[in-house]
Amino acid sequence: MHICVIGTGYVGLVSGACFAEFGMQVTCVDNVDAKILDLQEGRLPIHEPGLHELVNKGLRESRLSFTTDVAKAIEEALVIFIAVGTPAGENGATDLRYIDAVADTIGRCISDYKVVATKSTVPVGTAQRIKARIQEAQPEPVPFSVISNPEFLREGSAIEDFMRPNRVVIGGEDQHALAIMKEIYSPLYLIETPFVITDTVTAELIKYASNTFLALKISFINEIANLCDVLHADVHDVARAMGLDQRIGRRFLHPGPGYGGSCFPKDVQSLTYFSREVGVTLELAAAADRVNRQQRQHMVEKIVAMMDGEVAGKTIGVLGLAFKPNTDDIREAPAIDIITTLLTQGAHIKAYDPVAMPVAQQVLPDIEYCRDAYETCAGSDALVLVTEWNQFRALDLERVYALLQQPVMIDLRNVYEPAMMRRLGFRYTAVGRRGAWTVESEKEKDAYGAESP
Repeated sequence: MHICVIGTGYVGLVSGACFAEFGMQVTCVDNVDAKILDLQEGRLPIHEPGLHELVNKGLRESRLSFTTDVAKAIEEALVIFIAVGTPAGENGATDLRYIDAVADTIGRCISDYKVVATKSTVPVGTAQRIKARIQEAQPEPVPFSVISNPEFLREGSAIEDFMRPNRVVIGGEDQHALAIMKEIYSPLYLIETPFVITDTVTAELIKYASNTFLALKISFINEIANLCDVLHADVHDVARAMGLDQRIGRRFLHPGPGYGGSCFPKDVQSLTYFSREVGVTLELAAAADRVNRQQRQHMVEKIVAMMDGEVAGKTIGVLGLAFKPNTDDIREAPAIDIITTLLTQGAHIKAYDPVAMPVAQQVLPDIEYCRDAYETCAGSDALVLVTEWNQFRALDLERVYALLQQPVMIDLRNVYEPAMMRRLGFRYTAVGRRGAWTVESEKEKDAYGAESP
């Protein structure tokens, strides 16, 4: 079966490579000539573990190709996947200009029956919008079907998520089109993947409901972590006990500087916006977004407190720029907001990230980029761990201690144990961890001549 994937961003490229691995004949389309030339040579615009190997395998075996000729790709395909960007517009509205442009192009180009499947995350009702625009753009009526097939790919583990998903959601009203979509995903039936077959409106809502619920869990545990800081409780114990309740589950109960990336922030805001448009106020979704924004400012306040209330003129080392490990994606990354705020307060920033620095340099040109974690430590007045890359989990702490101008570490991912860090002589704080250094604990130490239990 021939498939066309329009858009070679994160979703389109991963989907195209994985469909080719399923045995489909896949053509990925983009309108940027240089990008397509790179992809034809096996050079990828994004970092995703396993993707380079999968793309090059598809190229070698002639199941995967890249082109700017959208008309030819549409003509050859039975199924057209739309995987273009849907950036956030004003007030949380989703910008659908790229979706509209693709729908218009499809309408002008199709000459026989096609299934048009939306992979991009789009507001509820977009399937009907796409259908209407295709019909309007057609020189003469040609039958087609519109399907909603949302993706649930986690950056850093997208290949595994596509090949062994928790579920596949397919929304549509045309039984023939649904049968074609099931055929595309037939390899997943062999591993007993659950399929949710529904209408387009429900399929579109499933994506937003899923991401917003996960965002709620993150925002909730961050608020509990902030409470733990005040009460001298340990959020790890709280989260573990909560997670052992099967009604709650352990996933996404990891405190930190807040969620980021291309999905959660945008999707929560979009759901809140289009719900208001139909007269429904989603208070919890709005609160999750608000708490997430506040969490970043709270992390800045934590850093400033560890610097005795003043960062102006001081050098702060930052480990991690991407919003999560195993990706170079800095969209809505907590590190970007935290660094930007510290710069406005007069701090000098040194930073290191294993893969995200080339992208970050376009957004943060005025900070010092380092070759590794230890160069970041050298001469810094404090070290801030923002992204939990594996290589940051096993730092030579004695070397870190010796390189820092002052032995201060602010661990925003709770990678290290507070008691161990204090034994090594660090002024160490984390997010909601009992035993971390605070102004109050230092006062108690001074008053009693020893660390309080």
